This record gives sequence, C-alpha cells and structure tokens, in this order.
Amino acid sequence: MNVNIYVADKSHVKYADSICELMYISALERGTGIAKRSPEYIAEKISSGKAVIALDGEELVGFAYIETWSHSKFVANSGLIIAHKYRHLGYAKKVKSKIFNLSRKLFPDAKIFSITTGLAVMKLNTQLGFKPVTFSELTDDPEFWKGCEGCKNVEVLKSNEYKMCLCTGLLYDPAKKSKSRITPALVSVGKSLIINPLVKFNSIITKK
Repeated sequence: MNVNIYVADKSHVKYADSICELMYISALERGTGIAKRSPEYIAEKISSGKAVIALDGEELVGFAYIETWSHSKFVANSGLIIAHKYRHLGYAKKVKSKIFNLSRKLFPDAKIFSITTGLAVMKLNTQLGFKPVTFSELTDDPEFWKGCEGCKNVEVLKSNEYKMCLCTGLLYDPAKKSKSRITPALVSVGKSLIINPLVKFNSIITKK
C-alpha cells in the first residue's frame, strides 16, 4: 500500500460517483441514517478545495468534506468514509485529522461541529478536542437541517422539533480552546505579583 491524503482539487472530481456509492453502502451496513449527497454536490466540494481524499495510487481509500453554515460561523466536517479493505488501519483518523486541520486553516474563527451515530467518529472527534453538545448549540441555519432530509431518521428529528435525534452533536469551539491554553505567568497576591506556581519556571523567557 502507498496511501497518500490530499486536499482535493479538480483532478479528483472523477471519484465523485464512487464516493457517493461508498457513502450509501456504509450507511446500509451500519443500519443507521446518513444524509444522501449527489455526485454533483460532492464534485463541487472537491473542485472548491473543501474536501480531502485518500488514495492508494489511483484507488479510492477515504474521503471527507467541509460545509459552512450561518455565514461561515459554523463549519461541519462531513461524510467521513473509508473503503472496506482499508478499514482498521488508522486511515480514518488520518483523514479526520486532515479535514479538521483544513477547516481550521480555511475558517480559523469558526466553530467546527459534527453530528454522527458512529462511535468511531465520536472517538476521533473527542481526540481532536470536540465536546458533546445539544443541538441547540449547533447552527440554526435551516439549510443545514435540510441536509438531513435524505436520512432515514429524519422523522425522529422533526418530531423532536430539531432539538434531538439519534445523532450525537459534537463541537469544537476555537475561542474556548484559546482561552483554556492561556495560563498567566504572573498572578496577583495582595499588592504584589508573583510567579504563577502552575507555570514551569524554565518556560518563562525574557527578551532583553
């Protein structure tokens, strides 16, 4: 095997039909819902550079794409699939990481979310810093929820007024992540400033 993962471009449009077929078969095998996407829709994502594709030579290995909602305030990582013979070899994690990093590059301030029924996808998202959330914390863009019309569980979603379904919502908020990383080097004690005991001394660098 010689698998490489690329940011998709127009040269990869020829895989759109195979990608859609693999998505459909994967949904049937799992017995869970998945929103259907047309080859034309997938081709548009590929052509616009909002997708990643894994190839073993010319053979399709995996795929995932980006959708934007609420004026690009929210970004969805969608359609993660791996071809059968390449499963359980770590490629799902690599494709997921690639699409996540591409999302962060193209939309650095956007909240990134995913809705899924797949335990493996939940684990991958958690490793990247996603947190489980209620649907109310996701985009309220009606166009996003229209995408669920092709899912066999859409009536469950509608009956719950789009507040819950069989999918789990997962969210990565870059604003919260950046705040959580900030640990002040100095803290106030009375009228004095002392070195924060939570900061390693050798990590504080002073430039003259």
